[in-house]
Amino acid sequence: MGKKAKHKTQIKKKTLNPEFNEEFFYDIKHSDLAKKSLDISVWDYDIGKSNDYIGGCQLGITAKGERLKHWYECLKNKDKKIERWHTLQNENHVASD
Repeated sequence: MGKKAKHKTQIKKKTLNPEFNEEFFYDIKHSDLAKKSLDISVWDYDIGKSNDYIGGCQLGITAKGERLKHWYECLKNKDKKIERWHTLQNENHVASD
């Protein structure tokens, strides 16, 4: 397993329906991309309470369905922006880092 890189969005306060329209860039060779995955997790942070995992999404070779199609489209279209909506999956997640 390789090194993990993390990016965080801006915090959206006092909203139950936050919208994140942000871009992240990773310095990676296109030839290495097929061996990587993009893991997205969404958390609710409340002061004085434990953090709640809302859900997540993974894009990569181990993904299924529309997520896997999205990943293949990204691999086939080097240097092209590919945007898709994916529903968050709420699988049990132990802790946030």
